[in-house]
Amino acid sequence: MRKGLRGGDGPHGSGLDSAAMTPSTHGENPPEEILRRSVQHGRVHSAYLLTGSGGEPARVAERFVRALVCREASGDACEDCDACRRSRTDPSAEPIVLDGQGRRGPTHRHVGDHPDLFWIERGRDDTRVTIGQIRELQIALRRGANEGGRRAAVIDEAQWLNPQAQNALLRLLEEPPPETTLVLVASHASAIIPTIRSRSVRIRFPVDAGIDLRDGEADAAVAGIVEVLDGLAERSVGQLLDFAERYRGARAVAAEGVTELIDVAAQWLVEDVKAGIRRGERPAARALDAHRSLQQLRRELSQRNANPQMVAERVLLGLRDVVAARARDGVAA
Repeated sequence: MRKGLRGGDGPHGSGLDSAAMTPSTHGENPPEEILRRSVQHGRVHSAYLLTGSGGEPARVAERFVRALVCREASGDACEDCDACRRSRTDPSAEPIVLDGQGRRGPTHRHVGDHPDLFWIERGRDDTRVTIGQIRELQIALRRGANEGGRRAAVIDEAQWLNPQAQNALLRLLEEPPPETTLVLVASHASAIIPTIRSRSVRIRFPVDAGIDLRDGEADAAVAGIVEVLDGLAERSVGQLLDFAERYRGARAVAAEGVTELIDVAAQWLVEDVKAGIRRGERPAARALDAHRSLQQLRRELSQRNANPQMVAERVLLGLRDVVAARARDGVAA
C-alpha cells in the first residue's frame, strides 16, 4: 500500500495554525539569496533560468542584473553609484512597448537607461518572443560592453520563445560573450528545450501565494493541477495514478514538476480551508497535518533523492483521503 498524507485528528488539536499553513522553503535558500551570493562571491554564471508563477521571478531578475553592474558588487544595487542610477527604472514612466518584428517599436529595451542591460519580452501584439528579437540581442551583446564591465540580458516570458528563437538562443549560450549573463524567466521549465536548461543555473520560485489559484492569472500548468485537485472527490485511484505518470522521465525535470505540484497543493489546501471558515465551518486538524506532510514530501524530494512519480502519487492519494474524510465528517479538511 502506498503511503499517503497523514490523516486523523492527531495531537495538534482542531485549530488552524496559520503559520504552519504558510508556504515555506524549509531550509532551502530563497531564490533571491542564491543570486545575491553569486554576485558577492564572484561566481556569476553565463545563464540562469528562473521559473515560477506571478511577477516575482521577473522582479528578482531585474534586481539581479542591476546588482551585476553595480560598482559595489555587494549582491544588491547600492543605488548610489553611476551604474545603479542609470539602471534605475522610473516607476512613473510609461514602459517602452516592444514589437517582435521591430516595425512599430524596438525589439528590446534597456533596464533603466543602462546601455549594458537588456530586456526582452513579447511584443504587445505578439504571441511569441521572436527569433528576430534574439538575433538583435545577439548583435548587441557581441558589440562589447559600453561601460567596460559586465553585461546582462533578461528574457521575460521565455516560455513563449518560439522554436527558432530557442535554437538561436542556444547558439549564443554555446559560445557566450565574455562577462555576459543571460537570465531567462519562464512560468515553467518544461517550455524550454533541454539543451538550454542544461546550460543554465535553474532557480525555481514557489507558487505565488498572492495569486488566487482560480483568478485566471495562474499559468496553464498551475491551472491543470488545480483542476485535478478540485475534482479529487470524483476521481478514482487509477485516474490519479495516471495523472502522476506525467512526472516520469528525467529526474531533474520531473522533480521540478512535482515540487510545483506540492506548492500548488499546499496553497490549494490553504484556500480550501479559508473557504470553509467563511462558510462557518471549523477546520479540523487534518488540514494542518496534511499541510505538514506536503512540506515533508517536499524536503524528501529535494534532500533524499526520492522518486518524483511516487511522491506525486503520495500527494494526490493523500489529499484524496483528506477530501473524503471531510465529506464524511461534514467539516473542512
